[in-house]
Amino acid sequence: MAAEGGAEPGGGGGGAGLALVEGSAGRAARVGDPGDLVALARQVQQADDFIRANACNKLTVIAEQIRYLQEQARKVLDEANRDADLHHVACNLVKKPGNIYYMYRRESGQRYFSILSPKEWGTSPHEFLGAYKLQHDMSWTPFEDIERRDAEINILDKLLSRQAALPPCTEPNFQGLTK
Repeated sequence: MAAEGGAEPGGGGGGAGLALVEGSAGRAARVGDPGDLVALARQVQQADDFIRANACNKLTVIAEQIRYLQEQARKVLDEANRDADLHHVACNLVKKPGNIYYMYRRESGQRYFSILSPKEWGTSPHEFLGAYKLQHDMSWTPFEDIERRDAEINILDKLLSRQAALPPCTEPNFQGLTK
């Protein structure tokens, strides 16, 4: 087959080892150095490796998010079970959100809530089990977590009160949420 432009396939007259030859149906076809094909194959393999690594990285992030969400779901269920259990503890007064209640156990094993702390009892007649604050959503906060929980609620209240002042935004905007 005669090459266009007078260059012979594989000959030294073409540019950089690539020549055009007449292929099937009279179309020009490229004939090149076999090393070029190896380089192309390497490039395709490298692209496949990068795509696979990128997909694996994204899937790893998603797997971590799934584990985090599963842990959050477990925590929510544990807190719900604790809250339900605490609402079934005997109490001879009307429980009001915002108050702290102290749980004791009688010798019979019955648990009950009191508004008196162990200090207020002086000598407590029963075993002290713990103190809890009844929140306005009727959940219970253990005494050791009250300060942290109240701080969280205050931050959320501030965000909610500022929400009306925030301009509408079509894109994510975290401005003002960090302080």
